[in-house]
Amino acid sequence: MTAAEYTALMARRRGQAPAPAAAPKKKAARKKAVPAYPGLPATPPVPDVEPLLAMLPAPGRHWVLLMPYAEKMLTSNDRHPNWRVEHRIRKGLRADATSLIAPMRVPRLERAAIFFVLHPRSIKRSRDPLNWSPTVKAYVDGLVTPNPEQPKARHLLPDDDAEHLLGPYPVMGEPVESGHARMSLVIVELTGR
Repeated sequence: MTAAEYTALMARRRGQAPAPAAAPKKKAARKKAVPAYPGLPATPPVPDVEPLLAMLPAPGRHWVLLMPYAEKMLTSNDRHPNWRVEHRIRKGLRADATSLIAPMRVPRLERAAIFFVLHPRSIKRSRDPLNWSPTVKAYVDGLVTPNPEQPKARHLLPDDDAEHLLGPYPVMGEPVESGHARMSLVIVELTGR
């Protein structure tokens, strides 16, 4: 029963003439979701790691992980209507990072530095790579924190505290030609203290 029907019923019970019924409100037509940036996901070029290695005190081996294509990455500017939505995205990002360690044959490290290279969409405007820090935090958690759902999963570092991890440091990479923004992680083993 709608509010208008209830009002008319109550008016009849009291013996009053029902008020003229208001025209029912039309529901707003839902717009079809149009991708903000259509196209197949592009593979960005491998970032140049030499300048990054030069910034570190004692760099050792390094690995470049191109993170799986995600239509939704977390940014500092996001306003999620529900914490469950954000949790689901974080969980997926952590699982993506955990799943890449074994195929890339990244050994367990005692100390490392991580750079995240943002490959933005090719839109002519300034970019702030630190806006993607919530995504990077989820990726680093997937590299470090043991996941109870994957008991045999390998993990990169014992912890993500300052004793074991430097960074993650932001770097702007080449823009992608199609699809949404992509991200690469450059993991550098630190050999000295």
